[in-house]
Amino acid sequence: MSSATFDLTCELISRDSVTPEDKGCQQLMADRLAAVGFTNEHMRIEDVDNLWSTHGEGGPLLVFAGHTDVVPTGDLSHWTHPPFEPTVVDGLVYGRGAADMKGSLAAMVVATERFVTDYPKHNGRIGYLITSDEEGDAYHGTVAVIERLMARGEKIDWALVGEPSSTAKVGDTIKNGRRGSMLGYLTIKGKQGHVAYPHLAKNPVHLVAPAIAALSTEVWDHGNDYFPATSFQVSNINSGTGATNVIPGTAELMFSFRFSTEATAESLQERTRKLLDGFDFDYDLRFEVKGQPFLTEQGALVQAAIQAVTDTVGYEPELSTAGGTSDGRFIAPTGAQVLELGPLNKTIHQVDECVSVDDLDKLTEIYYQIMVNLLA
Repeated sequence: MSSATFDLTCELISRDSVTPEDKGCQQLMADRLAAVGFTNEHMRIEDVDNLWSTHGEGGPLLVFAGHTDVVPTGDLSHWTHPPFEPTVVDGLVYGRGAADMKGSLAAMVVATERFVTDYPKHNGRIGYLITSDEEGDAYHGTVAVIERLMARGEKIDWALVGEPSSTAKVGDTIKNGRRGSMLGYLTIKGKQGHVAYPHLAKNPVHLVAPAIAALSTEVWDHGNDYFPATSFQVSNINSGTGATNVIPGTAELMFSFRFSTEATAESLQERTRKLLDGFDFDYDLRFEVKGQPFLTEQGALVQAAIQAVTDTVGYEPELSTAGGTSDGRFIAPTGAQVLELGPLNKTIHQVDECVSVDDLDKLTEIYYQIMVNLLA
């Protein structure tokens, strides 16, 4: 059962690095990378640990990007095995972060150790951009490191993010883009009153109901060959005083857009306001753009990744832009080609999160072959 990637995965899982904590994971990785000639730079930004590590000189830069933080475990009594004590059962290693994404980090490091040993004078450079703020607010992690790198002229050509992208078999899906993400915070202003005297009040919940229906049925776009149509979803509604006989004075909604490259954050904001202006109520509205959509089309990185997967596991991966956001959204605007490639996402953020031990070794080989294809 033991392999270099499995052993490192277990070491990382055993550290309870609940976001934004790192708990020494990055130092463990940095020590391994330094031993094969990498230069490490630790960037502590606010309460977030970040690692920037590089090897080689000149030429294109391939960066492995990822995060050491994990989501909270929830009620420990629901776990079959303690979440920070890696346990192997039937070829699966269980633990928080096993799939998202300590298994990927381990595979990256082991593949890199092998590559720089086999090709000490490889073309280009290899980099690591690792944060402990991906599962949290993501204000002081990858986005902040990218700002510092850009300020000093660092240019990332290719970025491989180790997010769990696979669906049924390791490597069967590569994410070559992501939809944009934007939150909306809407407050409807009514008039508080007694439920027995509705003519003296103005119920904001009743006022906003038709607007919610209009927003949720609006066709924002039709998507394109790479992205599904933009979606609108209400995620939270809050109103009322807690009393049963009081009409509330305000209603607060939180909603989310996941948008394709057919729309922009600005156009969606404008259309939302225009739609709301058609209803008879006063409102306050603010937006928070969490990430812009990005797409990596056919090019050197896509070709290298597809070839690596095909050579390693014998089937060609599908390119997809489905799913949520990742830190790739902070790297793509620099002009880098960005892909996400990692283990199965079936158990991520769940109780009894796990990853196949065999898949860890396959993923290591895939990462190794990508480096060979690009830099050997």
